Formats: sequence, C-alpha cells, structure tokens
Amino acid sequence: MNWTTKVLEISGRRRREVVDALRRGTVPQQGLDVLAVGLGRFEEATADELGMVASGGSVFKAVRGEYGSGKTFFSRWLIEKGKKLGFASAEVQISETETPLHRLETIYRRVTENLATSEFAPSALRDVVDGWFFTLEQDVEASGGDRANHSAFNAAVLTLMERRLDSVVRTAPAFATVLRGYHQAMLDGDQLQAEGLLAWLGGQPHVAASVRRAAGIRGELDHFGALGSLQGLLTILRDSEYKGLILVLDEVETLQRVRSDVREKSLNALRQLVDEIDAGKFPGLYLVITGTPAFFDGSQGMQRLPPLAQRLAVDFSTDARFDNPRAPQIRLPGFNLDSLTGLGIKVRDIYASGSGTSPRISAIVDDKYISDLSRAVAGELGGKAGVAPRLFVKKLVADVLDRVDQFADFDPRKDYSLTVSSRELTDEEAAVTRLGNTLSPGSVDDVELNL
Repeated sequence: MNWTTKVLEISGRRRREVVDALRRGTVPQQGLDVLAVGLGRFEEATADELGMVASGGSVFKAVRGEYGSGKTFFSRWLIEKGKKLGFASAEVQISETETPLHRLETIYRRVTENLATSEFAPSALRDVVDGWFFTLEQDVEASGGDRANHSAFNAAVLTLMERRLDSVVRTAPAFATVLRGYHQAMLDGDQLQAEGLLAWLGGQPHVAASVRRAAGIRGELDHFGALGSLQGLLTILRDSEYKGLILVLDEVETLQRVRSDVREKSLNALRQLVDEIDAGKFPGLYLVITGTPAFFDGSQGMQRLPPLAQRLAVDFSTDARFDNPRAPQIRLPGFNLDSLTGLGIKVRDIYASGSGTSPRISAIVDDKYISDLSRAVAGELGGKAGVAPRLFVKKLVADVLDRVDQFADFDPRKDYSLTVSSRELTDEEAAVTRLGNTLSPGSVDDVELNL
C-alpha cells in the first residue's frame, strides 16, 4: 500500500497529548481519529449503532484480538467518536483483585469513578448530577414554578425527579432516596452530607453511618442494587441531554486466570448483562467488552458458559476482509508490516505538524526509513508485527523524532542503532520474544543459559 505524506490539521494541545502518550508507550486518550489505521471498515456500523443507542436503544459488542491488535485503541477511538456526538463514557479494566467482573457493585463503582464527558474529566459524576438538578429546576420553572416560593419550588423539583426516575425506583428505591437527600443537603449548604451521599451514589464503600442514617438508607450498594443504579445513571444522562453511555470492560480475558468458582460467577454476571441489554433494561447503553481469542474460544473462557458463548458466536473461518462489522463479536486482525509503516507515517506527520523543524523531520525520517524501522522492531519481537505497535511508536518518537527535532546533526541512519531490552517489554511482549527467541539481550543478566 502506498502511504502518502500530508500536512495534518491538528491543534497544538491535541498534538502534545498524542505525542506525549506515544513517547510513554501508551494509547492516547484523545486525537485517535488522526492515528487510526485500518478502522475504516467499522465506521459505518459503529455510526449506526451509536445512532440506535442515542434514540433509546442499547448495544452489546465483543471485540476480540491478540495482544497488540489495538483493542484499547479501538475502544478509545469509539469513545472519542461518541463524545463528539454527545455521549458520556467510562473505561473499566477488569482485574482479579481490584475489579472482579462477578462483583457488579465494584464494576458500577469503577464506572462512576471513570465517568467522563466531552466537558468533564473523570470523575464527572458530581458535575452530571448537579447539571441534572439544574435541568430539573429549569423544567419546573418552564412549567410555571416560582423560584421565589422556595419550599413549593423545591418540592416540585423533587416530584419531577421521582417521576423521571419512576422506572428506576421500582428496582433501586435507594437511588432516588439518596438523590433526594443530596438535593436537600445542597440546599442546606451541608457539604459533608452531600459529599457522603454522592459517594454512596457512586458505589463507594464505607460511607459514614451518620450520613446514611440522615438520608434514610441502610447498608452499602450491593450486586443487585448496582444494576438499578446503572439504570438510574443512564436516566440522569439521558435527562441531561447526553446521548447515552459508552462503557468499556477491558481485558475480560483475565477471567481465565481466576479460580473456577469465581470464573463461573463472572461469566454469569456477563450473561446477565447481555440478557438485560437484550431485554431493553438499559436504554442508552453501548457496552463493549474486549478480550483475546483464547477467552472467546478456549475451554477456560466464554465456552464454559454455553448460553453466553451461543449469544456471541460468530464464524471467523472466512477471510478477515469479509468480516461482518455489525456482528455481536468483531475481530481486530492486528498489524502487519505495511499497516505498521502506515501508523509510523501518521505519527511522523503529527509530530512534524507542530515542530519548527518540520521540513527536516519529513526529509530525514522519510517513509523508507519508517518502513525499515518497523521491520527492525518487528524482527526484535520474533518477527511478529502484530505485537510491535506500542514499542515501535515509542522508539520512533523518543529515540528518533525527538532527536532529529533537537539535534541538527543527528541522522538516525548513521547515529542510531535499534536495541530492545527485556526491561522495555510488557509481560505479553516478553512472552512472544521468548517464543521467537530473537530478543537481543540488554545486559549479561538478560542472557538465559541452559545448564
């Protein structure tokens, strides 16, 4: 494929955020549209699905791919598209100890902790709740409410609140109770009480008993209350003129490493979410899970729960070119040397777009050099380009582009020799290089001896 160089139109702030993230070897939070390689096939389907969610529907999507195929990138690309349309978002990384999937109250807490919108960074829960009450007040005023009559006006606001949460109250009555208490605490100027109730609303444990007692609630949010609270959060977002919530549950393949009883509970929790989305209980929710093929197809993953496996079953025996992007499960084929080069060219153009040495960068770090570097990095990782993107762009930015930008006499073809140490690799990357047995040792300590 012929990757052409072009001048990119990107703001200075977005450029810095993208370049800084790549320099650290992480996926940027924003600006992914200018980095996207090979995601065009999903554009139309995701646009249709986001439109359906915005109109009151719900979507469940499973994204499969090997390590390095771009699952996190795809998720954040989708989130960025959604935010431009008015969606809120939350990314939750599943882990055995901190965020086990079978404890939905913990999942809900992570959702509120990571809740973000185009206006507010995580956690946006308080901003969203306060904005919702402001909307309620405007609606009461528009219907003839008189702010001068404080008691009557506030009573009308609470009445409207309960009407909007009617469907939620039936399954999670404490949700409305806490919001009522929060509203009153804010009116009374009791910040301590308001913050305590907001913490309970966000699923935080160990809220003071005095705070709960004053609001008329008992205990903490549990597994079943979490589902009702998620419904309540979706209602608030929709009422606040957000289009919905994009929720990403990342790295669900960690379920394969937990005890069998925990794995069964986690798969059942996932099945419950899928069933309730299908039943229309979460209007405005776009739920994405990401995992490796081993999780979706292996005996220690989703196949242990046949009803769930059947729901998400997709035939991937055909050529990836003909995959259906509308299917409940989609696969990311990962990078090859050509697409890796294309990514490098995009990174180079983004970097050069805000540099005073742009012509020199484009001339020295030309397409041919980027192609050579991509082959070299892939070679260091056992010849597997699919696991190379993170390390490749990190080397390109930190070792090559930064030096060309700062040192007038630096020529990467003469002054730079690629080295990869095991200390630079993630566990997954290190596993692949051990299999390929091609990693150049970074020190004597990195050499494995067969004794």
